[in-house]
Amino acid sequence: MIGLLWIVAFLGCVSVLAYQRATLSVWTMAIGLFLVFLTLLSYTSGWILSLYWIIFIILLIPLYSSEIRYTFITRRLLDFYRSNMPNMTTTESEALEAGTVGWEGELFQGDPDWEKLLSYPKPMLSNEERDFLEGPVQILCSMINDWDITHNLADLPPKMWQFLKDEGFFALIIPKEYGGKAFSAYAHSQILTTVAGVSSSVASTIAVPNSLGPAELLLHYGTEEQKNYYLPRLAKGLEIPCFALTGLEAGSDAGAMTDKGYICWGEYEGQKVLGIRLNWSKRYITLAPIATVIGLAFKLYDPEHLLGGQKNLGITCALIPRNTPGITIGRRHFPCNAVFQNGPTQGEDVFIPVEWIIGGPKMAGQGWRMLMECLAAGRAISLPASATGGGKMAAFTTGAYARIRRQFKMPIGRFEGIEEALARIAGYTYLMDAARSFTASIIDTGEKPAVASAITKYHVTELGRKVISDAMDIHGGKGICLGPRNYLARFYQAMPIAITVEGANILTRSLIIFGQGAMRCHPYVLAEFNAAHIQDEQQSLREFDQSVMGHIRFTITQFFRTFLLGITSAIIVRAPKTATKRYFQQATRFSSAFALMTDISLLVFGGSLKRKETISARLGDILSYLYLLSAVLKKHQDQGSPKEDLPIVKWASLMCLFEIQEGFDGVLTNFPNRLLARFLRILIFPAGMRFTKPDDRIGFKAAQLLLAPTETRTRLTEGVFTADVLNNVLAVIDNALQKVIAADPVEKAIKLAVHEKVIKGETLLEQGRAALEKGIISHEEMDVLIASEQAREEVIKVDDFAPEELVRN
Repeated sequence: MIGLLWIVAFLGCVSVLAYQRATLSVWTMAIGLFLVFLTLLSYTSGWILSLYWIIFIILLIPLYSSEIRYTFITRRLLDFYRSNMPNMTTTESEALEAGTVGWEGELFQGDPDWEKLLSYPKPMLSNEERDFLEGPVQILCSMINDWDITHNLADLPPKMWQFLKDEGFFALIIPKEYGGKAFSAYAHSQILTTVAGVSSSVASTIAVPNSLGPAELLLHYGTEEQKNYYLPRLAKGLEIPCFALTGLEAGSDAGAMTDKGYICWGEYEGQKVLGIRLNWSKRYITLAPIATVIGLAFKLYDPEHLLGGQKNLGITCALIPRNTPGITIGRRHFPCNAVFQNGPTQGEDVFIPVEWIIGGPKMAGQGWRMLMECLAAGRAISLPASATGGGKMAAFTTGAYARIRRQFKMPIGRFEGIEEALARIAGYTYLMDAARSFTASIIDTGEKPAVASAITKYHVTELGRKVISDAMDIHGGKGICLGPRNYLARFYQAMPIAITVEGANILTRSLIIFGQGAMRCHPYVLAEFNAAHIQDEQQSLREFDQSVMGHIRFTITQFFRTFLLGITSAIIVRAPKTATKRYFQQATRFSSAFALMTDISLLVFGGSLKRKETISARLGDILSYLYLLSAVLKKHQDQGSPKEDLPIVKWASLMCLFEIQEGFDGVLTNFPNRLLARFLRILIFPAGMRFTKPDDRIGFKAAQLLLAPTETRTRLTEGVFTADVLNNVLAVIDNALQKVIAADPVEKAIKLAVHEKVIKGETLLEQGRAALEKGIISHEEMDVLIASEQAREEVIKVDDFAPEELVRN
């Protein structure tokens, strides 16, 4: 019995040391003192004590003697690591090195610093940015007739194109010295969020010149001559840019690009110049049909060594005016009924001066690195903003519609099935907006968070798809009948575009989020990888030793932390003392388990992990939902922790925790070593898998917040365009909601009279007239009822057309 107590005491001591991440010297002192006490109290036989001391000393020798450790441990580990190290292509390597590490790095550490999270700057707009949102953006939204744009014109009207140019919508990221706006990433995101809620086609038209393309590439890599010429012209809209990357064979795999250029001498403007002879065929290029300048990515070769020693220089980016001989451009694709300009471009035997390479000849072969570094930040802005804009619009309109639309003599929003879908819309929209704004604010601190941007792009667009699907289901026939009154269907049709571009979502989930995250964000993996590639063998051994020893300590720590946090349900975790404290604590618990699961997966799969796409995807899901949960908790804090929002915050947080649990379950169920998988399941979930989706009580409370113009609804749908202008159906539905709510007391009085058989009538208006005659309601109340019914009827109407009206000219 005493022996068992000593074992428990020892394990408790080890667990505390591991949880506190004690240093080697503290570990040595603690275990040494434990053995001293054990020896003095003589509760264990002499030979067992001697064995303990021998093991202790044997372990200490390599830990404190680097030469012995190098010879007998590190050298063997390094050789094993190199033999199992995955091969990495140049494009993979450049993609891996792109960007910086932000909050996602804390999640890989296994013990997130929540004070650090909450200390990130709150997303804010400058006065100039707010004026732009309240001025030109509102004017633009009032100009938009999305049905006319998408059905009749198949383009933005000329007046709108000119307005976009004149007001600087294509110059959001261009510095002021070149005539641009120099807006923050958050302002950029807010602008697109508002516009996307009115028209995804207009939002896409604005997004592309401000996203991955000529302007951003010039800002970061262009020569002064290129910047001085192009940036002012781009800012004024004198040049319309496009960027041509995707081709027939090269989609996600840019290395498969068949577009080629060869360094050679040629003639330009009557003079012999060193240049590039190009042939290309690109597709899916936004703004290509109307572009005046083409950013082109191609593989560059120098067979005659005119630029230097290399023949195969690699992917290169150049700027090429549209009127350059040999270019074919102008035809359009028609992506999912969205009418933003998009189409193919080809070039045959096109000759350009070598100075047209972005950044000049010295940047030849640097194109893929340039693109990945820009994409590290850019993909966190455009598509997440557009998806969030659609989600906010869907939450705003669907909550109102569910309150306005009646079936079985009651608002459909009172049916539990509708409440369940409304809760999802509210919770997912909160998640989307939290992730979008959090990542944009991180970019504004100077970071280029490659992994966080991949998480944000993937999950915000996927959640946007779920939100719009639920909104369509609730609207029923109203949602599927196209026309000027339909505010959902065009967004529903366009949603797959956001899923597909700037990194297809399947690829992003399967290969990028965890694959890039494990290498970039893990505290030791990239250091080990780089150390193994050092040519100087002694330096390689020293740096690998430092990394791998730290990695071993880290893994041991996570092993004990994971179990300790599991059996205590994380109540011992220090967390901000707020109404959401338990979610912070559970996030720490799962962060520790994720760090352990990452290390075990790397150990079991080695270099083959990148080919285990489903395992990688589920590990990526765990990381992603930890990030999304962090964003939710920070958003609630940034908004002043309003109690009214807690039902939606709790719904979103519980859904994140459930998805994290599902990610672990998916990994463990499919882990090849079944014995190890069972052991890990007990370690991570000692009390079983206890997390469930948000229950009906929370869902009911979240849904109710969308059925009326509550403060929570106002915060959730901030940025939705509700101005009472021509063609704005959102203003119509908002006006109807207020009138329906104003008529509630009148309806209740009438229903009570009907129930008591004081009055009769088939429709509510008939019953109202009978109630008026009986003196149950006043003339003023009858007017309120009539206004409510007229507004309700206007909202539930759908469009119909003469056959010839449906034929586009």
